[in-house]
Amino acid sequence: MRDRASAWVESPLQMLCAVEAHHAGLLGPATVIVPRARLRPLRATRAELCRLPLPEGLELAEPRERMPRRPHAVGDAFSGRTQLRWLTSRPGPLVVVDDGLATLRLLELLAAGPYRPLLRARAHPGTLRTALGLAAAVRLRASRPTVFTALPVPAGLVEGVRRAGVDLVRHDFPWLRAQPLTEPGPAERTVVLGTSLVRNGLVRRDRYLRWITELAAGEPLAYYPHRREDPVDVALIRGRPGITVHDPGAPAELTLRGLGPGQRVLSLPSTAIASLRVLLGPRGVAVEPVDVPDDWWTSGAAPALRSHLTGVTG
Repeated sequence: MRDRASAWVESPLQMLCAVEAHHAGLLGPATVIVPRARLRPLRATRAELCRLPLPEGLELAEPRERMPRRPHAVGDAFSGRTQLRWLTSRPGPLVVVDDGLATLRLLELLAAGPYRPLLRARAHPGTLRTALGLAAAVRLRASRPTVFTALPVPAGLVEGVRRAGVDLVRHDFPWLRAQPLTEPGPAERTVVLGTSLVRNGLVRRDRYLRWITELAAGEPLAYYPHRREDPVDVALIRGRPGITVHDPGAPAELTLRGLGPGQRVLSLPSTAIASLRVLLGPRGVAVEPVDVPDDWWTSGAAPALRSHLTGVTG
């Protein structure tokens, strides 16, 4: 029997989707999920998952600094560290689990042809980094990859990916949906998900904070910061009247499972909208994307990026 499969995860969503990939049978009968060390959101997500009855054959390891020698599943296909590991380990099947917008970027590059380097959308790489991304793309294609995602993928892109020899497997969080609730959701009718768009320099800080303040003037809000949100901004939001700020950590897919009919979730463009619709829609919870007005965008938000974000959440 093959040794345990290993999954290397670096974000809460990656960890949750690695659990679902094991549950779906993509990693074999035994899997160990290895979280990257020194990331507080991963510790919080691991703690939440350990409160649930995990699928048989699954182990959530303690966080580690070192990546497994031969990862069978990863989330961040654009990480230089991950790409080097692919090139220095023996070949074999590989599962790529969801990592938000980066997953769609990966699918687009794989569908575009065999010689598109695996580089982040906003990266400005040098020659060596580009060469690594190209070598990783070639190696990934030779590894009979499976991309495991809950995101909506346009039909044309699905066909392009499959023509490239990539197995695209869709899921709707069946394991998580079957789990008992460990605690109720927030009491407020409206929940706002924080965003990384401000800290990433894509949305104007003053416009975003004004919107939150005006929204809270109309009704109490529960605010869940994004794990990469600026702590200074979170502190400012915490000081606004009518807003209860929750600690960042475990992904919204876990922390908001207790919401019920009549409640709603608001969010600027985010792939969390798609997954929360799958999880909360049957419970009568509205998950609503918030259109970003033109004057909120900074000069760093190229029209193509704006369109991409809208396409994912619209």
